[in-house]
Amino acid sequence: MSFRERCEVTEAEDRKPRSDEARYDPEITSEFAIPAGLDVPKTIVEPETTSEFAVPQGLLAPEPPSAEPEGSAFSPPRVHGAKDSLTAFTPAAGVPLVSLVKDAPWQDRMRTMLRMPVAERPAPEHVQRHEDEGPAVPRVLDLTLRIGELLLAGGEGAEDVEAAMFAVCRSYGLDRCEPNVTFTLLSISHQPSLVEDPVTASRTVRRRGTDYTRLVAVFRLVDDLTDPETHVSLEEAYRRLAEIRRNRHPYPGWALTLAGGLLAGAASVLVGGDLIVFVAAALGAMLGDRLAWLCAGRGLPEFYQFTVAAMPPAAIGVAFALAHVDVKASAVVTGGLFALLPGRALVAGVQDGLTGFYITAAARLLEVLYFFVGIVAGVLLVLYFGVKVGGKLNPDAALIINERPLIQIAASMLLSLTFAVLLQQERSTVLWVTLNGGVAWTVYGAMHYVADISPVASTAVAAGLVGLFGQLLSRYRFASALPYTTAAIGPLLPGSATYFGLLSMAQNEVDKGLVSLANAASLAMAIAIGVNLGSEVFRIFLRVGSPGKRRAAKRTRGF
Repeated sequence: MSFRERCEVTEAEDRKPRSDEARYDPEITSEFAIPAGLDVPKTIVEPETTSEFAVPQGLLAPEPPSAEPEGSAFSPPRVHGAKDSLTAFTPAAGVPLVSLVKDAPWQDRMRTMLRMPVAERPAPEHVQRHEDEGPAVPRVLDLTLRIGELLLAGGEGAEDVEAAMFAVCRSYGLDRCEPNVTFTLLSISHQPSLVEDPVTASRTVRRRGTDYTRLVAVFRLVDDLTDPETHVSLEEAYRRLAEIRRNRHPYPGWALTLAGGLLAGAASVLVGGDLIVFVAAALGAMLGDRLAWLCAGRGLPEFYQFTVAAMPPAAIGVAFALAHVDVKASAVVTGGLFALLPGRALVAGVQDGLTGFYITAAARLLEVLYFFVGIVAGVLLVLYFGVKVGGKLNPDAALIINERPLIQIAASMLLSLTFAVLLQQERSTVLWVTLNGGVAWTVYGAMHYVADISPVASTAVAAGLVGLFGQLLSRYRFASALPYTTAAIGPLLPGSATYFGLLSMAQNEVDKGLVSLANAASLAMAIAIGVNLGSEVFRIFLRVGSPGKRRAAKRTRGF
């Protein structure tokens, strides 16, 4: 049979229908089936290919990172330092090398970091990490807010409050924290990483009180928290903070009243008063203080307390003028004003404005304005009735001040000492601030009375030295600079300019009165700017960190 015939037979067989046996025979699966008895080595059957990018078998590929579990605000912080955390991003210009001097006070180190952009802040050293897991994030933020509340209520500047809050968070391992301080509200936000939700807490400051002893104790607590050689647990920090809150004032109420009277008497001597004027001003200030305490007990706002406290010294001065007593009645009123002028709030407000905290600065200065208006209302009311009943007070007496250097220096030191008592300072700081106040008045008198320099320039230079020496003493004691500067500026306060401006307005000499009040405002600004400038000059010459630490100050110039 030829090949063609065989192909036709095969095609014919293929067209034949299969029988039922052949159709349902399980043994026949394919024409390509292997005959029985033939041993063929088995081949590895590859699974069905699902993708062109499938990993070949036998190649170990790295496991993909597992999704991070959803965190909780009450879980312990996972990272306790910038060295253990992942970098967020790198700026286009690179990260500048910034080194912080470890021996510097924590105020300078934290202030340096706060003034820098967030991306350029260096990684701090580990402080309070002594275990694998730290305290819960909300508790650290709560402690931070409570510390900031005491500092802000005590009159500390907004930048220093933020520096303290930043230091507390860093000491417990919360690196990505951003504190924010305004006049009555403190808030802080912590972001564990770029993919986790931030935790934010806030606290409202509703009541302020002047107690520099408590302020210094809070600074010591923050200093211990930031010390690498001292371990303070969170429970210990809470216990110490509770003790600070329960701490009694170092001076009783009668001592504060007596200090207010001596302050007014010393101020009256500074403007030319004698012994009778000293006693009269002291009595008027003490009576005004008791009346203010009575109003405070009745729940009246501070505006009315200042108004009532300003009336007794002015009334005694008008009584001397009506009785034609041969004393300097204007010095009595001026001494009473010295005890009421809000120099502490003024310095803090201007300092906040100079450091870029404009909202807080505006609120503080508005508070000073309200207090000043209250004092003006009380004094003007008494002076107006005094002039109407025939009291003759001479506004030109401001130009006649007897130069008594030794007596005035002693009076300035007494004024600073009593001012320190009113601020509830520690007894160990009273002597230093008394000497600082004497130096301030000596410099002012030498420049104004001897060298015949304008009072505004003389006040600014004297206040600058106060700020310089205050920073020096605070660095020596590792404490706040407020206890060493606030009371020392007492002799420089513009009490006489304020009084004579009010007297001119009471006698319908409005133009002369406005000029005198503008002079008082200029002196007040000179005091505040001088104190802040002295502090900044000290930090510059201290040379803390690298020259790049003050780059963030450019933000106020539009960079």
